[in-house]
Amino acid sequence: MLDDTLFDDPERIVEADSRGLLRAAALAGAQVRAAAESAHEANFDDLADGRPRSLVLVARPGLGRSVCAVLAALTGPACPVPVVVAEAVPAWIGPLDVLFAHTPDPGDPVLAEGVATATRRGASVVLAAPADGPVAASGAGRAKVLPPRLPVPEELTFAHVFTVGVCVLVALGLVRCDTDQLADELDREAERAHPGQEPLMNPAKSLALRLADHAPLLWGVDGLTTAVAGHGSYALGVHAALACDVTSLPQAATRHALYRAVAESGSDLFADPDEDRGAASRVFLISTQHDARAETDERAATGALPSADLVAPGESVRAEAAPRVALLALRFDLAAVYLGLAAGTLGGPGRQALAVH
Repeated sequence: MLDDTLFDDPERIVEADSRGLLRAAALAGAQVRAAAESAHEANFDDLADGRPRSLVLVARPGLGRSVCAVLAALTGPACPVPVVVAEAVPAWIGPLDVLFAHTPDPGDPVLAEGVATATRRGASVVLAAPADGPVAASGAGRAKVLPPRLPVPEELTFAHVFTVGVCVLVALGLVRCDTDQLADELDREAERAHPGQEPLMNPAKSLALRLADHAPLLWGVDGLTTAVAGHGSYALGVHAALACDVTSLPQAATRHALYRAVAESGSDLFADPDEDRGAASRVFLISTQHDARAETDERAATGALPSADLVAPGESVRAEAAPRVALLALRFDLAAVYLGLAAGTLGGPGRQALAVH
């Protein structure tokens, strides 16, 4: 029951968005600046006191799972430090390890117990978590706790959690990232995705329209973009009640029947576009285009799947991998909100249309 006329009417969009989710999502750049300032005040320099034995990223339920996956992929296969993504603090945590975790739940008992163990054993701990509650208290004053400074719904705090995690990676010398550039790129993406921008010029509206009425197959051209696809699936599930398939292109190619079906889906020139075939699967190839290897992977992917929809930062974006990744995450957040408003899953006009029918 998608009301796609909403995308052409900025006033109706604002009226439908009673919770101010689009405005909150547009604060991603501000979230980056606030998180970077928090990291500066917390002084991450002591995290780099010699190379750690491992970096442990604890992915608790919710947004943290996709953020930790993106952070791990960002370090790359040549990372000199083992990066472990786990659902809980591993039993072997010790004084030579660095731990990063995020939770929106200040009383998360699993994380609180793990953080208490990690700090007691002398591990370096960074938490993107509320400042009050058992989780923060379990750090016994030794964990660096960085709560969000802006009042943004938890499901739209990717920028905050990602920036705190990136600052950990930078302090350990595992990645490079200019947080000012990161914030600027997200500000520009938010401007392009403003409700007043028409769909053809608005990357988030355009993506929302392309996702609508399809069963999206979010396939990353490499490990990093597959992790971004995971966040896209999370956002679309949170806001638009849309279930997505997420995998890497090499893995997708091993699922022969599905891969062959979508590869041939655009080859029938005589198909009736108005024929009701239900929600057809559609491949969305996720690409960061951040280096020559990524561009080569993208060309190979689009050559193999010419009918696939490419989701990439765009030629106007000139930045390293981290800003490009965060930009795509924000685009999915905004597209998911637009789609949720038009489909009625967030209380927009689509819900009214559904009630009438």
